[in-house]
Amino acid sequence: MPRKPTNWRMYGKMAAALIVCGVGGPAFVYYVSPTEEELFQKYNPDLQRRSLQNRYERQKEFDDFVTKLKEYSKSNRPIWEEAAIAERKAKEGKIEEEMKLMEEIRARKEEMKKSGTKLVPGGSL
Repeated sequence: MPRKPTNWRMYGKMAAALIVCGVGGPAFVYYVSPTEEELFQKYNPDLQRRSLQNRYERQKEFDDFVTKLKEYSKSNRPIWEEAAIAERKAKEGKIEEEMKLMEEIRARKEEMKKSGTKLVPGGSL
């Protein structure tokens, strides 16, 4: 029994479809999608001004975030556990600062009471 002939026409169509979809699709998306500058030019002037004002702050926040991620990744634990530990430490640090501030205020009040200065509620000295 002889072999069936190779269907070169079908394989050609399949190769053409692969090239059109595999190369043409991403090329079309790249051609159609606007650049960041084009999107920025479409903003209204108020949004452009606010965006330019906040750009430095956002870049700084992103750099801080990436730096923290690099620090967290140095540990053997997962990043989310390291982030939770760091957040807990930061919260404890804030609580300690508040306690020190309250202690300072209490000490100042005691000092004022000893010196005889009256505290005026809602007013300045």
